[in-house]
Amino acid sequence: MMGGHHAASGAAAWVAIATTGPYALGWYPLDATGVLIGAMTTAGTALVCDWDHRSSTIAHALPPLSNAIAVGIEKVSGGHRQGTHSLLGASVFVVLAAFCSQFQVDSPWGRLSVGAGLLCMFMINIAAKALKLFPNSGWIANWVFALLMAGLVTWFAPHQWSWLPLSMLAGVMVHIVGDLVTTGGVPLLWPVVIKPPKLLRKVPVLNDVWKANGALSIPLLGKAGSRREWLVLIPVSGYAMVGMCTAAWSAAQTHAPEAALLVQSLIPALR
Repeated sequence: MMGGHHAASGAAAWVAIATTGPYALGWYPLDATGVLIGAMTTAGTALVCDWDHRSSTIAHALPPLSNAIAVGIEKVSGGHRQGTHSLLGASVFVVLAAFCSQFQVDSPWGRLSVGAGLLCMFMINIAAKALKLFPNSGWIANWVFALLMAGLVTWFAPHQWSWLPLSMLAGVMVHIVGDLVTTGGVPLLWPVVIKPPKLLRKVPVLNDVWKANGALSIPLLGKAGSRREWLVLIPVSGYAMVGMCTAAWSAAQTHAPEAALLVQSLIPALR
């Protein structure tokens, strides 16, 4: 599945999980800020599985740090569409998110969720790059946007940061399922890779499901970027957009007085 479609699927999954309105699951209800930040973050977590390729979108999100991380993950995971596209890889990413959600710092303004802010900085920037929100921006602009988002998330983030591991889990699982339903497939049980016997590799249908390299595939959408993929992702993207816009409007109304007080407190210092 294409990167932008992974991101849109992640955002849509979070809107369904965290909202309680019509056409939503409401499994983990959050306020509007949690829905909005969570949707943008999950759009990014839905791309972390592709951090196993040094030429991927995520590898070039925040250079040179993101490039160095990509090289390391590529070596540890065995290359593209290997370890990071497995149940084990998903578990590692979720544990990392759980660790980040616990890293907080006391400050004169209260306790700040620095770990969550930094992780969300990466995820939101990755999503913005995959969705081509800033197509002509250079790496400096990417870093400025990332640091701005880190500050906003750290300051305005909801208190229930236990949602961060869930965001990571939702994103990586959406990514794995998205690649599972394409012809490439995924090695779900990596590092255990069971290849089909040679006699079965030419059996129709079976050779499309159980790939010669041991990957599992249910190719409902065909190749990545196919018309079927676009037809499925158009309504999914629309669902995510409506949910995020609704949350953004509600969050803006909620935090408007708080933002006004913050600006008023900064005016004397600026003078």
